[in-house]
Amino acid sequence: MISALDPLREFTYASVLFRLALATFCGGMLGLERGRKGRPAGFRTYMLVCIGATLTGVISQYEYLAIQGPWKEIAILTNNNVEVTRMGAEVLNGIGFLGAGTIFISAKQEVKGLTTAACLWTGAVLGIAIGAGFYEAVFFTTIVAFITVGLLPAVETKIIERSQDMNIYIEFDSINHLGRIIAKMKTCDLHIFDIDVEYGDGKFRTMPSAVFYTRLNNPKTMHNDVLSNLSGMNEILRIKEI
Repeated sequence: MISALDPLREFTYASVLFRLALATFCGGMLGLERGRKGRPAGFRTYMLVCIGATLTGVISQYEYLAIQGPWKEIAILTNNNVEVTRMGAEVLNGIGFLGAGTIFISAKQEVKGLTTAACLWTGAVLGIAIGAGFYEAVFFTTIVAFITVGLLPAVETKIIERSQDMNIYIEFDSINHLGRIIAKMKTCDLHIFDIDVEYGDGKFRTMPSAVFYTRLNNPKTMHNDVLSNLSGMNEILRIKEI
């Protein structure tokens, strides 16, 4: 523990205000990154989650000190003790419902919102740590969180590009062209081991589409080259790796 931060760990008006201000800053910074990418939960959502979790930690500490001080005699008479971790545990349970609301499956069979939900959960945990006055953990966790959501996507993209597995989403103008598309994929040295086909709905004017789960026979083949070769087909309206 850093001894210089000890005054901010004490339960005073100044320390409580500092904790709430720090929660506003940390939650807002995480929210800005998500909001910049157009995710369902953004700047204000993260800020409110972190502030609320911080206040939960502060209330837990307040109740504990009250039981040990002004309410001590009443607590003894009623045989009542406060479990300071109980409220924090309920916050983590409750944040699951908020995080679940950001997760959905797109028309391309992609699961979206998992990173946003994880960041919301992390923001809640940060708030609890701030409320408890564990500033060292808050500092390092915030840095790691920013590295994870800000820098690692580029590393992840490079790893995926070098992978032999490819999941390809394709929209085409007619279901009758599915056989020609499969034949073309085989010429691109792709092994297809599963296909999810959507036949389209004339009512909503959606086009037929399919997700192809494939594997490159040649590990040196670049994903972009495969997509470029397939996109040249007139039958294909849209193609994307997912």
